[in-house]
Amino acid sequence: MLPFLNRRQFLITSLAANAAARVHAESRSPTAAVEQAHREIWRRFVDPYGILIDFADLNGCVSLPTPEECRDGKPNALGWWSPIENGAMFNGLYLEAALHRWKRTGQEKDADQARRLMKGLLLLNSISEVKGFVGRGVSTDGKSHYPMGSNDQTLPWFLGLWRYWQSTLATAEEKKQIRQHLEETATEIIRLGWQMPAEPPFLTRGSFRGHHFEEVARMLFTLKMLHTMTGDQRWAQLYEEELANRGGEHQLTKLEISEKGMVFFYAKTHNWTSCTAVGALRGLWEMEEEPKRKAAYRQGLVASASLAAESLALAKQFDPADSSTFVMDWRVMNVDWKVQKTPHEAQDLALRQLKPFMKLAPRRGKETAFVREPTAASWIVTLSPDIQQVRKWVPELHQVITRYDYARLYYSQFFWSEMTWERLLLLGL
Repeated sequence: MLPFLNRRQFLITSLAANAAARVHAESRSPTAAVEQAHREIWRRFVDPYGILIDFADLNGCVSLPTPEECRDGKPNALGWWSPIENGAMFNGLYLEAALHRWKRTGQEKDADQARRLMKGLLLLNSISEVKGFVGRGVSTDGKSHYPMGSNDQTLPWFLGLWRYWQSTLATAEEKKQIRQHLEETATEIIRLGWQMPAEPPFLTRGSFRGHHFEEVARMLFTLKMLHTMTGDQRWAQLYEEELANRGGEHQLTKLEISEKGMVFFYAKTHNWTSCTAVGALRGLWEMEEEPKRKAAYRQGLVASASLAAESLALAKQFDPADSSTFVMDWRVMNVDWKVQKTPHEAQDLALRQLKPFMKLAPRRGKETAFVREPTAASWIVTLSPDIQQVRKWVPELHQVITRYDYARLYYSQFFWSEMTWERLLLLGL
């Protein structure tokens, strides 16, 4: 044991270091904080194939699932809680920030980073023999993957590629390639009744069909985007039909549901998944020319921003100097593994695995609750077309951005801070 005096000195030194970490994180300007976030994303969280992984240690080390583990569905066939759980989702969202950054700086390095993310998205649509499949991420061989994606993964995949296609960075050949991927994938999803293609034995998982806000925004965006991109009237006809489609508890049209904006339903807050649908709604507002529809989309964005703003204060519950345990060895969850033959079995297994893993790795819960949620919420706020509404929340948005020491975070799920900052700069705020 250490002598008493040394232990006392050690405790004093540790407390001082923790206090310094808090001061360092909160005393910086938003610009400095975002630059640190940007560096950490590209230092630790972008794999060799241009795809964002979920987590890594503070040196950037991570053990990716092997091809055999992906094939066997370990820790589960969804890839939940693995390092390659959310590649399509995160790339599709973060690509927007990369494009804004490149347009702002004009630097070739930033152009290269945006292009890498775009190519990562195309790769995730090219790794399976199943038509229309959008993977979550890839194994060490750059191809092996888990057999199921989801609606949460596929919509941001559409959104990110559309943003790149819109940009002046895209070459004519890239535009052609992106259009082909988007059309073929959407056509297959529609053929399957708006379900996401998955590999055998699962076949499909997740859907854009339904009358919840998230389903509505996803489907309408996909149709409007494809009509805008291709000029093909079949997409316009489907869009018109779906706008008037009534359903749900209150028998509202999909336009009316869009006007009400984001709604939480499976947890107290879930800005991090719902933000993808709000991003789709923003795209609808940008593309729509008919005044009444555009006004409805605008109102939905304003309502979504108001709801999201309620989550900004969650950032204050995160201690920048927190040193609780983060377990890099996600394979400890394999103790509960069993063969899965349906999406329901895979999800049940994943949920059973999470609770004991959270006990082993309490840091995970802190970052997902107090980093992921408020940063995603901050981006939703900036999607509002009402600049005065956004302006009102600028001090709180700055507080979220500067709350964290990004070099001490294990999850990549802080990239929304950079997305928020780039939108604030676009707005002159």
